[in-house]
Amino acid sequence: MAEELHLDTTLNKAEQYRQLLPQIEALTTGEPDLTANLANTAAALHQAFGFFWVGFYLVKGDELVLGPFQGPIACTRIRRGKGVCGSSWAEARTLLVPDVEQFPGHIACSSDSKSEIVVPVLKDGQVVAVLDVDSDQLNDFDHDDQAALEQLMTLAAGWF
Repeated sequence: MAEELHLDTTLNKAEQYRQLLPQIEALTTGEPDLTANLANTAAALHQAFGFFWVGFYLVKGDELVLGPFQGPIACTRIRRGKGVCGSSWAEARTLLVPDVEQFPGHIACSSDSKSEIVVPVLKDGQVVAVLDVDSDQLNDFDHDDQAALEQLMTLAAGWF
């Protein structure tokens, strides 16, 4: 596959995800390098939806460590249970946050971030990474995002 996305921006968000996910799968299938797959996935999501920040944090010991991302510079390390990413890791579940200012213990890597969704990557029942997607708009994520990104992170688990 050519490293090019084919996107129809006239579609609704759920349909755009249905169009995008097979392209990400095709792009990553057969590629054994974790960093390449995470980087292309972050870039594809950023390109397709124009999210403020899209990236991965990898579990390393008792911290999440910044991995491939698209957007402004970010927090490098996050403790388990801290902020939205650390809480998603500790709870091993997706967290959809309509207003980050209302999330107890939110870590403000950027004051421009207004809403967030964090989806864990589970391998053999353990969180190995989280996908973090931030928007500069309040209440920008919904169950369409959650369903599609959880499906994508199921695919991503095979890269670890």
